[in-house]
Amino acid sequence: MSTRLVLSDTGAKFAAWESAFHKAAPELGLVHDEPSRDLSGIRYCMTWKPLPGVYDRMPDLEALFVLGAGVERFLADAAIPPRVRIVKMAEPGLTQAMEHYVLWQVLDHHRRFWELEAAQREARWIDQTYPAPWERKVGVMGLGALGEAVARVLRSFGFDTRGWSRSAKAIDGVTMFAGAERIDAFLDGLEILVCLLPLTAETRGILNADLFRRLAPGAGLINVGRGAQLNEADLLSALESGQLTAASLDVFAAEPLPPKHPFWRHPRIFVTPHLAADVDPESAALAIQRQIRRFEAGQALEHVADRTRGY
Repeated sequence: MSTRLVLSDTGAKFAAWESAFHKAAPELGLVHDEPSRDLSGIRYCMTWKPLPGVYDRMPDLEALFVLGAGVERFLADAAIPPRVRIVKMAEPGLTQAMEHYVLWQVLDHHRRFWELEAAQREARWIDQTYPAPWERKVGVMGLGALGEAVARVLRSFGFDTRGWSRSAKAIDGVTMFAGAERIDAFLDGLEILVCLLPLTAETRGILNADLFRRLAPGAGLINVGRGAQLNEADLLSALESGQLTAASLDVFAAEPLPPKHPFWRHPRIFVTPHLAADVDPESAALAIQRQIRRFEAGQALEHVADRTRGY
């Protein structure tokens, strides 16, 4: 008998998810949530965002698999019973996509490819110099599954890589900092900052003028954490003063980013529409299959959000 898994909040994408699960995890009986569907007996659900009224219809729900790395919306949803484990998505497709996006943007900041693009538009043949990667200080702030993977990739490309997290961790070849008392040392002289922090009360608005002042003059910012972590006015001021040279932003306080927002037309801000990393359905199916097998064998689920920490 198959284990029934409800998929909510996918709209027209259900067919793709159904196909992926049929191929990768056929024993998981994937069903789409519909208002008339009886969801009693359902122990597992996966969704992109919290949906009102769904959890009341799942009295037997034990685990909620979030189709993304961020879980703050779920942790703030009082409708989700405390007994339900909120599980962050960790699958190779999501991780690799984030590695590729951050590496792409770090290389852009490192080599200042925008100068070459401008020169081509103006038919100018220019000289350009830049340091070796091991002379470029790059820092990853937030070392969860994605942040750790990104730090390892940057180190493998030769960058002088630093990492900062709330609690102490170790990554080969990466200079590590932990705790609030070490964030100044982490930021000191940093030339490219990658933010991959979860959104908590402590990280809301953390990318602000005070933090920018502690970076090397002319530093670059890459934010793939959460939009609410960025003080937008402080970023514009830092770019105007030259304290920051450029910023790459994939997440925003208001999404979609309003058409008249100044970020769209700023010459030194690169905007992408929250697509740095997306979940691959087939890879996600295998990850969820593995998790459910572990759970039903009496083992603990992995990547469960900590409600007390907020991530």
